[in-house]
Amino acid sequence: MPIPVVLDVDTGVDDACALLLAALHPGVDLRAVTCVAGNAPVADVVRNTRIVLDAAGRLDVPVGMGARRPLLEAPRPARHVHGEDGMGDLGLPEPAGAPPPLDAVDLLRDVLVAAADTGQRVTLVPLAPLTNVALLLRTYPEAARGLARIVFMGGAALVGNATAAAEFNVFHDPEAAAIVLDAAAELGVPVTMYGLDVFYEVRVTRADGERLAASADPAARLAGRLVLFQCDRFGGDDATIGDAGALCAVLDPGGLVTQRWPVRVELTGSWTRGQTVVDRRSWAGNHDHDPHGIAPTVVDVALGVDGPRYAELWLSTMTKAVSERA
Repeated sequence: MPIPVVLDVDTGVDDACALLLAALHPGVDLRAVTCVAGNAPVADVVRNTRIVLDAAGRLDVPVGMGARRPLLEAPRPARHVHGEDGMGDLGLPEPAGAPPPLDAVDLLRDVLVAAADTGQRVTLVPLAPLTNVALLLRTYPEAARGLARIVFMGGAALVGNATAAAEFNVFHDPEAAAIVLDAAAELGVPVTMYGLDVFYEVRVTRADGERLAASADPAARLAGRLVLFQCDRFGGDDATIGDAGALCAVLDPGGLVTQRWPVRVELTGSWTRGQTVVDRRSWAGNHDHDPHGIAPTVVDVALGVDGPRYAELWLSTMTKAVSERA
């Protein structure tokens, strides 16, 4: 049976790669996509999301517009990575006649409550700052009954990118990330952190990008152009599909190596704000002596990934979509 999935995105070149996979793979039952400010302002995120869904022939998927900024701070769009419009400045128009977006938090609540009522619980895959998810779990905690688990792209055990210590999605709204981890512990929702330790390991070649970009199929063509944009921006012969790896982990968990550790989000450090503090200590004596205690949320932290396996999963989905829709 297809896995019921909701994506929360800040589309985003690599979010777009994940959206294409979710929209086209037969193993995903894509129930909704909610949008939040992050890589780009939220209005741009909604536009980019609809462009991707249109290319995939999936304008049937409801889209929600969520938080326009982090809970406490000003937004920090990542134009240096994703372009001025957030999706590679490809110049694609928003689909004509698209309905107004729904409210993201209300859409998440409605989808999850319905899932709880039917017994088909949803895997929530946030690929963006966790602002929408924090608002959901604190405003409508009863909606957590409809969650099978949360698999979020964010954080890291060992590295950072927005700063030396912090990954972008968590750094953009660290309070929201802290709230989500706390709420998950309180509400009994399993959490997997697909972070920077594995993020860059799932890569597609420029040659594959060129092949897809030459396709007559709009979804494959968009996929190829996204890959080529990243190759050009970073000056390489291959590119990460980034956020799409988190969805690959939902479809094929055997390609991901995780370990369960307590995780907190640093909120006050001058140099470490937004860091996901992964407690890898094994001796109970250290835990007992720690004045802060142990983080209440134990997370499946991704530490290793079979990059070629996930890249092939993504590529084969794009290629199969071409043949099936020809």
